[in-house]
Amino acid sequence: MSRIVAVASVLPAHAYPQAEISAEIGPLVTRDPAKAALLARLHASCGVERRHLALPLERYRTLTSFDETNALALELGLDLAARAVRDALAAAGLEPHDVDHLMFTTVTSVGAPSIDALLVDRVGLRPDVTRLPSFGLGCAGGAAGLARVHDHLLGHPDHVALLVSVELCSLTLQRDDDSVANLVATGLFGDGAAAVVMAGAERDVPRGASDVTRATWRAAPVVAGSRSMLYPASTGALGWRVGASGLQIVLSGGLPDAVRARVADDVRALLSALGAVPDDVGTWLVHPGGPKILDAVQEALGLPASAVASSRASLARVGNLSSASVLHLLADEIAADRGPAVPGEMGVLLAFGPGVGAELVALRWPTRRKVDAA
Repeated sequence: MSRIVAVASVLPAHAYPQAEISAEIGPLVTRDPAKAALLARLHASCGVERRHLALPLERYRTLTSFDETNALALELGLDLAARAVRDALAAAGLEPHDVDHLMFTTVTSVGAPSIDALLVDRVGLRPDVTRLPSFGLGCAGGAAGLARVHDHLLGHPDHVALLVSVELCSLTLQRDDDSVANLVATGLFGDGAAAVVMAGAERDVPRGASDVTRATWRAAPVVAGSRSMLYPASTGALGWRVGASGLQIVLSGGLPDAVRARVADDVRALLSALGAVPDDVGTWLVHPGGPKILDAVQEALGLPASAVASSRASLARVGNLSSASVLHLLADEIAADRGPAVPGEMGVLLAFGPGVGAELVALRWPTRRKVDAA
């Protein structure tokens, strides 16, 4: 088993109410009054109240090329990644030279060297750290990253590993694209990053660690298992169309139905391998892909509203952060201190990305301080 010792979530400093973003971005996307009215309705109904953006809001009207936006995504993404890594390592009581393996995921910037390579010098990681950059997992990248880092730690149980997610969705803005998919996307996605420190089963608490650090390691949830699934005949439901203008969203209205039809079987398969059933799960960390995705998961699994309340709250607070969203949920869950300890509580973290792919991770907490929501 591997332990999730610390998770740090970070957001850009520029934050705006949804209505203000809609008023600024709408004229950049469409000049058609009917489409502008549709944009306003979609933005108002997508469950988002506020978002953080990589740039000041007025700056987006001056962006003109994929060259410019991608360069900004790499530059600003590196800054956010470094902040997240430093915060996560500090929470774990570790130093950069303690890190043996680094996995990086994004679907909103393209670069070689990628941001993970640039992080080595920026935060002082060892030059012999092993790296695994990932592009294309989309919103599922955070969940998949936890699973793949866990796989690494099973083979290297004395290692410390980092998972870093950076998503600057606002910099993929497509001007003069008034397709329904783009109208939805410009109201749904926000910017953010996260870093996760994970340790193998044979890695001990750092020598000389404080009592707070020791308590952090003792309370760390473990990854109990994972499952990856690709849904047949769904490749056109979600993803990017890459062209001269950059990354153009592909988003089908049939995505929630695909999730609703399959997610319960996927969850049961994940849990049955661990001798568990959905009723054993006390914590659900569901990617806040949008209200309809959350509805689909809740309905398919027969969950109470309280099970996805944290996902809906995250969607309202910061929007859909693509791969970073479930890691922000995980950071909040680890930080929560809500009542008497419940030994061995199980959790399920799940997200959906291009493919359509589902990524599920089963977690167990040594102890939990949690009470049922009212």
